[in-house]
Amino acid sequence: MSKPKVVILGAGYAGLVTARQLTKKLSQEEAEIVLINKHNYHYESTWLHEVAAGTLTPNQARFMISDVVNPNRVRLIYDTVLEVNKDDQRVVLENSEVTYDYLVIALGFVTNTFGIKGMEENAFFIQDIESSRLIAEHIEYQFAKYSAGEITDDDELNIIVGGGGFTGIEFVGELVEEVPRLCKKYDIPRNKVRIINVEAAPSILPMFDKDLVSYAIQSLESRGVEFRMGAAISECTKEGFIVGEDKELIKGGTVVWTGGVTGNPVLGKSGFEIVKGKVNVDADLRVQGEENIFALGDCSWVMDKESGRPYPPTGQLATQEGVVAAENIKALINNEPLKDFIFSDKGTVASLGVTDGIGNIFQGTKIKGKSAAAMKKVVDDRTLFLVGGPKTVLKKGKFRPF
Repeated sequence: MSKPKVVILGAGYAGLVTARQLTKKLSQEEAEIVLINKHNYHYESTWLHEVAAGTLTPNQARFMISDVVNPNRVRLIYDTVLEVNKDDQRVVLENSEVTYDYLVIALGFVTNTFGIKGMEENAFFIQDIESSRLIAEHIEYQFAKYSAGEITDDDELNIIVGGGGFTGIEFVGELVEEVPRLCKKYDIPRNKVRIINVEAAPSILPMFDKDLVSYAIQSLESRGVEFRMGAAISECTKEGFIVGEDKELIKGGTVVWTGGVTGNPVLGKSGFEIVKGKVNVDADLRVQGEENIFALGDCSWVMDKESGRPYPPTGQLATQEGVVAAENIKALINNEPLKDFIFSDKGTVASLGVTDGIGNIFQGTKIKGKSAAAMKKVVDDRTLFLVGGPKTVLKKGKFRPF
């Protein structure tokens, strides 16, 4: 009898942790493990806002998959997933096909524009390494053109960020670090460059309490960020965002949308039942109604039994799901009972630049300022350790000793 084949789609947080855990839990004789990813590298998706601002290079935010997953234990396929055929237990790729006995869908997110007119065509998205790199390059190009006299309108220097959630606020936090550097490099007065955050809700960062949110707003405003809260975006044009009932145009030369994400469209194409862009999974992380298919990370909704609401999609959620998925796949192969996923919340920390931040840690302890900024680096390094191991932390970590 041939050994079962476990196929993992996506080498993000959840997929990579699942693959690494499976190599520890199953011998080469017990299962064949296949990891399929579009690129030959993993990138830290929670660091992309730094790449987009230009405060972190793309290479600092990524590492080669073959450096952390043994190619002798895991078959690595670099290709784009097009569709999952559940009836045939087959994954259709751009250049080939792969069959499976057990499937883990961890394909990550795509940007959700919520149908806002012109957003898809006219805004930049912080979606992956290349899209984030493009934003940083575009921002600097605007400065270079202004300095050279190719553009003379001050509005072309404006950076407008749509969305006051985690990514949007951490992005403007990095921009307040980077913009002064660019101003100095291109001899442009700092007061000519506006950083404007536009949010439809009456406030930002809904995952934090009013005290921490108030601190974040004051901190960022003191460093030059302008907030337009309660300003719903009705359209994105080449000139900027159109907001509010009076159709006000907020002009900018760089327009970035961070207002929402959804699960990978492969889910819908493959006939899975989609709920707000993702699939619902049972407590053991299997897709509802499926015996051998798991969905993790940004592709799934995992319910918190206490609140009755799904857990927010974070890096720590995805890594913890990867551990449990690997345990349950081993259990299925050995005809053992599966375990339910229980999320262990380590807290939430948001950076507001290099030396500032806010957070809730250790079951409700509030932190802000430099201590939160330091804790954010600890959180980033811990996630990096879980995904890539100690060598990766030494090479790429925020607190690396060299």
